Amino acid sequence: MSETFKAILVSRDDDKKQSVAVAELTEADLMEGDVTITVEATTVNYKDGLAITGKAPVVRRWPLIPGIDFAGTVLSSSHPDWNTGDHVILNGWGVGETHYGAYAARARVNGDWLVPLPGKMSAHDAMAVGTAGYTAMLCVMALESHGITPERGPVVVTGAAGGVGSVAISILSKLGYHVIASTGRSAEAEYLTGLGAAEIISREELSAPGKPLGKERWAGGVDAVGSMTLANVLSMTSYGGAVAACGLAGGMDLPATVAPFILRGVSLLGVDSVMAPKALRLEAWKRIGSDLDLGKLKALSTTIGFDGIIDAAHDIVEGKVRGRLVVDMQRAPGHTPKV
Repeated sequence: MSETFKAILVSRDDDKKQSVAVAELTEADLMEGDVTITVEATTVNYKDGLAITGKAPVVRRWPLIPGIDFAGTVLSSSHPDWNTGDHVILNGWGVGETHYGAYAARARVNGDWLVPLPGKMSAHDAMAVGTAGYTAMLCVMALESHGITPERGPVVVTGAAGGVGSVAISILSKLGYHVIASTGRSAEAEYLTGLGAAEIISREELSAPGKPLGKERWAGGVDAVGSMTLANVLSMTSYGGAVAACGLAGGMDLPATVAPFILRGVSLLGVDSVMAPKALRLEAWKRIGSDLDLGKLKALSTTIGFDGIIDAAHDIVEGKVRGRLVVDMQRAPGHTPKV
């Protein structure tokens, strides 16, 4: 008899009503792929919260194991790049959306989707970074490629207490940038300054309708919020500046004008982590290994077990999570999750 393992399954009935349950699966239940991995750590991203709660159409195959990233050890492989025992990371590629994802003890994926775990990082470290931190690094790299250096002036980070924001602040501050953190959670001021934020502003300063062009306040920004917040960030970006946009926590709309683009030469840099080419992923994870203070990962991450994933998914969508949530898949079970 094949060994069974626990997995979270998101399903939908004929009336398109979504449900979530913990199921027992075997490796035979996994989808096609040429590498099978023992999942040692994963994380709960905002996108995972949307998938489990059904508050946005993240899941596009039913039933599905959610979870868009993981770190683990290769169990078996027919892919030329990977051997049994290799330590690997996966971010994106439709995993947790159209392909069975991380919330199970085993995963089977296309070996082309994997990158090696940086030498000095553990699986736990990698998931304290996770897709949110990897996306934050892609944003930093996008700003750098546009010439936004520390000498150009301050940079703003929106959704600062969230996963992308927390890692972005840590990376940018280590690189020498003057970081302005925008948050709706004033109680997190000490946490944000501990990560390296030089200034903290209230989310309300950016969330209300503003002018097409505001006072120039920063040379660049990392935005994970979208909507009116992104519109205001753009309107306050200085001449020739750039904003890297990677999220939609505040909405998918962009109620902006073309004024910042045609009067100040501001650039809006779209950042996608899901389908980013492998060369860019390898560079991002190399940079994470060198430019992120791993000591700060402890401050910006909380560890839970498999049995805490479903509750955490609800919490992150409701804005109750600070920083990063790491799921230790080998942690002993605790309470029964609410399903």
